[in-house]
Amino acid sequence: MTDDRYRPLIGVVAYHLSGDRVARWPEGGYGVPKPYLDALRRAGARTAILAPGEEGTPEEILEPFDGLLLVGGGDVDPGRYGAGAGDHLYGIEPDRDEFEIGLLRAANRLAMPTLCICRGMQIMNVAFGGTLHGHLPDHPDLLEHGVPTAGTQTIHEVAVEVGSRLFAATERSTLSCSSHHHQGVDRISDALIVTARSPDGLVEAIELPGREEDLRFFVGVQWHPEDTAETDPSQQALFDALARRTQREVEAGAPVTR
Repeated sequence: MTDDRYRPLIGVVAYHLSGDRVARWPEGGYGVPKPYLDALRRAGARTAILAPGEEGTPEEILEPFDGLLLVGGGDVDPGRYGAGAGDHLYGIEPDRDEFEIGLLRAANRLAMPTLCICRGMQIMNVAFGGTLHGHLPDHPDLLEHGVPTAGTQTIHEVAVEVGSRLFAATERSTLSCSSHHHQGVDRISDALIVTARSPDGLVEAIELPGREEDLRFFVGVQWHPEDTAETDPSQQALFDALARRTQREVEAGAPVTR
């Protein structure tokens, strides 16, 4: 929970809602599932939704914000990491891919605290040059990680690297995580480090490396902490850490807006 003196503003990138998702919205719209926003608000943050199509450079778009959250959703366009179309792709949003990649690279240049969840972690890896597994069920040696298009979910443990940003936030070397995704990190970007894995070896968390004193919080997790954050303090801790990092920058004298 942040200090009452300042409530950081977190930009949350929305995804497309098709015209049949909401009654009397024939042209569709943009949305963010409520649990993400609830978790940020429990952390003491204010929230604002960002959507593809915003005018300005990524730096200009991020200027009012203290932190950035990328949420789950459909698949990243495989052409962005040099792969071909597969049989199990769903929910590809080329404009969202472009928007989020631009924001991530700008957030890195600005040292803006950033948390990337599920698809968000995948786009984080792709944004910095990594690749993805196109369909995890094609790999029989992997655990069940849930199938988002079928609405299935699984809970499994994740081993966390001691000394990582993730460990500092959760204070746990093992986390029980809610998972529903059919893609995952294959080749990790050279700019990132792996900080957690599931028992089958799949990458479950990545970070931009840095020293503790540089206040950088740039973390991606493959699971959905928002699913269980209300009842699991170790999952809520990720949202708390994002809000706390933004406030620490304010208290250290960094500008509130960028």
